[in-house]
Amino acid sequence: MLKLFEYNWQVRQDWFAWCQDVSEEELLKKRTGGIGSILHTLFHIVDVEFSWISGLQMKPEFTEPFEPYATLQKVTELSARFHEEVRPFVLSWTDEMDSKDLTELTPKGEPVTFKYGEVMRHVIAHEIHHIGQLSVWSREAGKVPVTANLIRRGLF
Repeated sequence: MLKLFEYNWQVRQDWFAWCQDVSEEELLKKRTGGIGSILHTLFHIVDVEFSWISGLQMKPEFTEPFEPYATLQKVTELSARFHEEVRPFVLSWTDEMDSKDLTELTPKGEPVTFKYGEVMRHVIAHEIHHIGQLSVWSREAGKVPVTANLIRRGLF
């Protein structure tokens, strides 16, 4: 599982680098599907990873809206800050943690329980899903997307 987190983190950094050559207008342009824009989607990826992993650690989730972070620099800085908090937990993962329970309340106040392993794999799949959206949007903008290849990344 660690290798897939490392993959996502590498691809995310590649997307931040890709964004350097794209206008702010293009990064904030409303898109069909997903969260609505390239930059907002990157913010959402960072937010979801941090919030779920914070929940697994019984720490408060991130609840701030996108608008105060609506620049590439701010989203990149938020990602770096959250990465420093998330990475030690991911690196300390053991197989025994897979079956541990996380119980949260739904918006209606009803308890719902997830396995830690289910949450971690959801976080991985969530980012990969949105990376696919970014790839489609990059082509719509006339740009070559970041490669989503797992191989040739030096992970194995």
